[in-house]
Amino acid sequence: MSRVTLDKSGDVFVLTMDAGENRWNTALVDDLTLALDEVEGSSGAAALVTTGASEKFYSNGLDLDWRNAPESHVDAGDPNAFYFMEFMSRMITLPVPTIAAVNGHAFGAGFMFALCHDYRIMRQDRGYLCANEIQLGMVIPGPELSLFRHKLPAHVFYESVQLARRWGGPDALEAGVVNEIASSDTLLAHAVRKAEELAPLAVNRKQFGVQKENIFGARSILNDTNGAAFHLRNKKLYAR
Repeated sequence: MSRVTLDKSGDVFVLTMDAGENRWNTALVDDLTLALDEVEGSSGAAALVTTGASEKFYSNGLDLDWRNAPESHVDAGDPNAFYFMEFMSRMITLPVPTIAAVNGHAFGAGFMFALCHDYRIMRQDRGYLCANEIQLGMVIPGPELSLFRHKLPAHVFYESVQLARRWGGPDALEAGVVNEIASSDTLLAHAVRKAEELAPLAVNRKQFGVQKENIFGARSILNDTNGAAFHLRNKKLYAR
């Protein structure tokens, strides 16, 4: 049984995670991967909205029960096939506009997933975005830190990863963690409208994806220690 559903209306795909707290394990990643295959297999204008079916959770992080005792949770998949980081890499460079409709809590890996989208709209009255690994006695892996650093302002980055700050809707908007907030009743419709607005960008799908690679991939300008004058003098080094 799939843990996600993918619907399409016009140019907008809506992916709904429907696995309770939507904790990350191999089975969820497999289902999400199939959904992304369908989105990428389309052509022309398109955009993707993701949300959760729960009234409380967008995604509540890694499936720690499964990680600690995979033999007791065989339906969650093979832990040796957990290509979680690779999936996040695919999501952040998906060649169509992506909008996260954050309907509830997004902790740890759920926060990561939201940040992999191009645009985030969060429920204003309930739910938190939080990188809570340090509270769980875990060290955030380097690739995850890189994602947070690319997506968050410097002071917000430190408060998020080192101080495990919980960002509610209004504070997340003020800090620049999300782009907009909306009521629970209007959140999904608001996200779909934004997706309809952005969908024409995917007509130039190859270019849309290449530019994401320029921002987040190998030889990322954001991580380059050289200055703009060097970049302008040596444009061939940065050609795609």
